[in-house]
Amino acid sequence: MGCMATTARAFYSLFLQSLVVKTDRLSPSASKSGDTVALDQLTGGAFSAPTTGERAARVREWLATGPAPEVMAEVFKELSHRDKGASKPLKEKLDELKRAKAQEGLVVEWVAKAQTLLGQDRLNVADAMAWQRDAAKAGAPLSREPLAGLKTQVADRIKAIEDLQHRIQVEREAAVLLAQRIEVMSTKPVAESEQVRAPLAADVHAWEAQAQQLAQDAEWNSIDLRYAPMLDNSRTQLRLVWQAFDAALAQALLALTDAAAALPSVPVWADEIRQVRGEPVGEAASSLTPEEQLAAQAQAQVLVGAAVVHLGQELAQGHGKTLPKLAAELRQLLKLHARWTPAELEGQAQALLAQAGDLEGWQRWRADQLRQELLAKAEALVVGPEAQRPGGRKVQETLRALRDSWKQTDQGGAPNHALWKRFDEACNQAHKVVEAWLDKLKAESAAHRAQRLALIKDLEAWGEQHAASTDWKLHVRELHRFSDAWRNGGHLGEKQFAELQPLWKAAMARTRAPLEAAQVSNQTQRQGLIERAVALGEADVLRMDAVRALQQEWQLLAQAVPLERKLEQRLWDAFRKPIDEAFQRKDAAREQQSQALSAHDQQVLLASKALEAATVRQDAAAIHAAMAELDRALRGQAMAHAAPAAAAPTEAARQAVEPAAAPVTPAVEGEGEGAAADDAGSGESPEAADVAASTEPVAAPASVKAAPVRKLVAVRGDDRPGMKKTEPAAPSRGQRPGESRGGRDAGRDAGRDGARRDAGRFDSGRFDGGDRPERGPRLGDAAFRAQREALEHAQMSLKKLAAQAHGQALTQLLDAWKARDAAALPSAAELGGRVGASVRQSWAQALSAAPQAAGDAVLRLEMAAEVPTPASHVDARRALQLQLLTRRNDPAPADTWPADAARVLSSGWDDDTARRLQQALKALIRRAG
Repeated sequence: MGCMATTARAFYSLFLQSLVVKTDRLSPSASKSGDTVALDQLTGGAFSAPTTGERAARVREWLATGPAPEVMAEVFKELSHRDKGASKPLKEKLDELKRAKAQEGLVVEWVAKAQTLLGQDRLNVADAMAWQRDAAKAGAPLSREPLAGLKTQVADRIKAIEDLQHRIQVEREAAVLLAQRIEVMSTKPVAESEQVRAPLAADVHAWEAQAQQLAQDAEWNSIDLRYAPMLDNSRTQLRLVWQAFDAALAQALLALTDAAAALPSVPVWADEIRQVRGEPVGEAASSLTPEEQLAAQAQAQVLVGAAVVHLGQELAQGHGKTLPKLAAELRQLLKLHARWTPAELEGQAQALLAQAGDLEGWQRWRADQLRQELLAKAEALVVGPEAQRPGGRKVQETLRALRDSWKQTDQGGAPNHALWKRFDEACNQAHKVVEAWLDKLKAESAAHRAQRLALIKDLEAWGEQHAASTDWKLHVRELHRFSDAWRNGGHLGEKQFAELQPLWKAAMARTRAPLEAAQVSNQTQRQGLIERAVALGEADVLRMDAVRALQQEWQLLAQAVPLERKLEQRLWDAFRKPIDEAFQRKDAAREQQSQALSAHDQQVLLASKALEAATVRQDAAAIHAAMAELDRALRGQAMAHAAPAAAAPTEAARQAVEPAAAPVTPAVEGEGEGAAADDAGSGESPEAADVAASTEPVAAPASVKAAPVRKLVAVRGDDRPGMKKTEPAAPSRGQRPGESRGGRDAGRDAGRDGARRDAGRFDSGRFDGGDRPERGPRLGDAAFRAQREALEHAQMSLKKLAAQAHGQALTQLLDAWKARDAAALPSAAELGGRVGASVRQSWAQALSAAPQAAGDAVLRLEMAAEVPTPASHVDARRALQLQLLTRRNDPAPADTWPADAARVLSSGWDDDTARRLQQALKALIRRAG
């Protein structure tokens, strides 16, 4: 294959050289087209294929032949300009080659590091594990040789080191158990101890051989520094315990055979030998006085009892960490005070020691169970579809929690290195997701940092561009926009945010400086307006023009420079408060004045309350009576009835004034205007004049004199021809200049003009001698509102009652028709204004007569009432309308509806017809009412 590839490359180079020689003689465009043709032939028609799919397929076929990277780059350069979709396989292949080339350097680097680690006499496990993690993070191809083989070698060596450390821990535990067996045998009889002496010696020698084998292992130098002293200490302790046991047992055996030999140091064996020799067992204790023996027994009972109680409490609570220590202390106390310990207490102690041993075994089993659960959770993080796996942050938090739980489990019992290795591998595998997520976060943080730096530059540029602008609202809007963009600029780390935040604040402060200066100036001006408002509110008389001007100035300032919402509201409240207080004082004074109601207002209020009460009772007659009473109170008649003595002088005064009134004669236009001006200047209305005249006492009619002629106090400044007093009147239309309006038409014109002026005076109400509607005095605000609301409520209630009565009357009418009972027919008053006595009589006769066909009476009623006809009868209604158009002399349905209703009532009962009759009569009678 290598030879074939070399031959193909040589052939291709010669082919390209020939193409260069040929294309040198051509123009640039011809050279380019020749290159394309050559590349198309080389790729098997990838350039001349008709569709993108075919071009991509031919490119893949050509890539399967293994072309050179330079050729692929040339083909990609030409094809990418023509069809990017077809050039995508080429781009992927070139990217793959680039990655492979980049990974070659990584392979060399990490191979050297791995060989350095493996060549060391003492391998650090942490460094070896870090090599694999760092190589994967750097992107080195660990799945390809030679890194794959080095990875396996590193993993095997790590495994060997961990296995050696685990075996050391196992040997340590075995030494402890073997020492405990030896100690237990020291409490047994001499014969039994002699029987197990040989097996114990074999076990001790075997343990020493295994410990020696561990020390000679190839990875002994690579283990953790704490494991070597651990094995040495276990060897020394076991050797001392065995030597002491062996020497004591030999001394006991010698003492059994030789009575002169010394007794062993083991109390149990010494007592046994004394019994064999026939000596008293308590000889050693006989040397103590009775008081000392009692003290020793009490001390033994107190010490052993306290240890038993403490161990029992820990067992009940399940505290496994302190059990080994407490059990060892209790065993030591039993050795020292076994002679003086009561049998009952010793039995309790032995039972608790047995439970403690079982609990220690259970704790190891439970710890392994917990480790298995943690291992399953760690392996589950990388198992299953990728879409269902948790995200990077979730995996990171889960891994942290799992490792913490593993540490807590190791603290409560002996570690399990085999499970720890699997657990660590699963965590490292899951940590790849965290690493990818962290890389993504770094990329996003870099993008966010660049975005925020660009935003700071934009802010500074905008501030320099609008430094001289006075459109402060634009400043506020743009600054808010920049602030929102900064706030939504994406997540940054604490370090990066602490780096960029001062830059952003400095740029924002420089940009906000003109706005803040304008706001300070505007705030100062508003404070001045507030002081003026305080002075204006404290004045005795509240000037409305000054208030309006002050408010306009405030609006101009508020519209010119916007402030912070809370500050602006606080300033506005301070500005509005003194003026509001002044208005409140004014309103309070007005309310105090209005509280003193006049007699007329009291009468109107009483009448209004009576009308409201009648409205609540829903009694139409009472409502009408109350409305009439309120009308009399409004006209002042109630006051007149309350003071009848004032009516006589009023009538006498009116009779006295009428004879003295001057006759009405046509006056000159200027005089009329002057009189009107005089009346206007007096400032009294006709009603006020009537009231004043009615309240003045009159002595006798003869004493009333004629009213003096009022002088002309005002003349209209009119410069029209003939309007000035010094000029003759202008001729009217159809009259020659200088001709007077005398003659035969003079009297008629004068009479017509006088009648017109008199009619105008009567119409306008300015003629004192005409009849006018009676009007009472002016009402106060409370009385006016009370009577207006009472009248509105009463009118609404009357309308409601009328509608209810109308509906009840129609219901009674239909019930009478259904029962064919003329006596049940409602009265004419109940039916409405258009239903008179004759109409009701005709309806009663129709109900009393025999049923007849209604014909088109229902349609005529619906046409008269202008209500819709059911869809099934629309054609009949149209036909009837056409017939009525041809009968010009016949009366319209609106004129004959009472007779049509009688025809319907004379017919038989029908639900559909009754419903249509009710709709028509409802509109007709209501319209009539």
